Amino acid sequence: MRAELSQRFGGLTAFTRAPAEGFWEEKSETARDDIVVFEVMTSELDPAWWAAYRRRLEACFRQDSIVVRAQETRLL
Repeated sequence: MRAELSQRFGGLTAFTRAPAEGFWEEKSETARDDIVVFEVMTSELDPAWWAAYRRRLEACFRQDSIVVRAQETRLL
């Protein structure tokens, strides 16, 4: 993922050491995931590419859902 995103977007920031954990209820038990956040910046958003990439990640990591989000940023 790092290599692919770095190549496509010219770099990335990986938040891998934060104590981020996900918890949810599943069949009367608490399920847990470790969470890693990758951030890239781009001037153009390609929603179709990101949707396909998200589906590939879900299959690769055997996840029901992976969150891919975009937000507009204004540099000051």
